[in-house]
Amino acid sequence: MIIVTGKIEMFNYPGRKTILCIDDDDGMLDYQRVLLERRGYAVLTAASARQGLQIAAACAIAAVIVDYHMPEMNGHEVATEIKRLTPQVPIVMLSSDEEIPADALKVVDAFVSKNDAPARLLPVITRVCGEIPSGSERTRITV
Repeated sequence: MIIVTGKIEMFNYPGRKTILCIDDDDGMLDYQRVLLERRGYAVLTAASARQGLQIAAACAIAAVIVDYHMPEMNGHEVATEIKRLTPQVPIVMLSSDEEIPADALKVVDAFVSKNDAPARLLPVITRVCGEIPSGSERTRITV
């Protein structure tokens, strides 16, 4: 992603699904980028809720990973707005909290604890992006 004079220029990645990662923790964004790019995904990152919403509105994305705790807006508010803009895009919520309010979980397609992210994030993203073996059930994912 390149930001030039406040405009977001979208890059298309033919044949690659693009994942948008929204987190105010740069270390977590770097981790997600490396993890997902190694799996072959294109990755866009946003260090704020507002920037994430701008990218979600301007770019074709296959899924969103959003942190629950952020300044400005929490992950529930961000997920609600993204679902309003693009209801078909699956959203995975991350948090260091083990419990997230039920109303927030109703908006997202999956939840992964940041403590479990090293083992669970990639399988959950793979599933919500529709890359599951045929014959497998599609179910709501809460990890």
